[in-house]
Amino acid sequence: MICPICKVPMLVVEFEEIELDCCNECAGVWFDRGELLLLFGGNEAERIELRPENIDSLPEAPTTEKQRKCPLCRQKMRKLYIGPRQTVLIDACPDGDGLWFDGGEVAALGRQYEEAEQPVPRIVLRFIKRVFCRDEASGQREGEDA
Repeated sequence: MICPICKVPMLVVEFEEIELDCCNECAGVWFDRGELLLLFGGNEAERIELRPENIDSLPEAPTTEKQRKCPLCRQKMRKLYIGPRQTVLIDACPDGDGLWFDGGEVAALGRQYEEAEQPVPRIVLRFIKRVFCRDEASGQREGEDA
C-alpha cells in the first residue's frame, strides 16, 4: 500500500492478528475497516463509538487540513473527530475501506482512552506506545535504537 501523504510504500506491522500499514516517513497508519475496534479490544458491548458503522455516521469535521485520498479506492476521505473527547482528527474513506491516522493520532487516541479511565488492555497500550509514540527530543519511537 502507498502512503496517501508521502507516496511511498508503507510497512506492514502485525499485532494480535491485525495487520496495520504504517508509513516510516510520516508515521501515519492505515486501519482497514474494523481494525481500530479490534486494536482497542472492542467487542459488541464495548467501544461502541469505534464500531465502523458509528464512525461512518459521524459528521464531517470543520478543518482546513488538506484532504487525503484513500490508499485503496483513491476517493477523497472525510475528516472526522473521534475519541472520548472527540478531538482526534482522522481521515475516513467514504466507501468504508478504512481510516487514516496522521503521525501521533493513534497515540493521542490511546492517551484519551487512558485519561478517560476507559479500559484498554495493557498490551494494547504498550503496543501503541512502542509503535506510535515518538520521543519528542529524538524523533524516535519508543524502543528504537539511535
